[in-house]
Amino acid sequence: MGIGVSIFLIALGLILALAVDVDVAGLDIQYVGWILAVVGLLGLIMTALVWGPRRREAGRETTGVVEERRIHDDRI
Repeated sequence: MGIGVSIFLIALGLILALAVDVDVAGLDIQYVGWILAVVGLLGLIMTALVWGPRRREAGRETTGVVEERRIHDDRI
């Protein structure tokens, strides 16, 4: 789950939990909204934990410049 999907689930869940006042038989829309918001928040946290370190490591590889000089001695 990416950042965009997580933010979408959080927004949809909070809209259902806080702004929608509809009665459906056998289903509580507010509970469904809170569940979606929590799932979206967990997805956002997991995305940050999983992809955050990988992006930082990739940046380190491309920023460093290594200069190597080789000296050959033909007298041997």
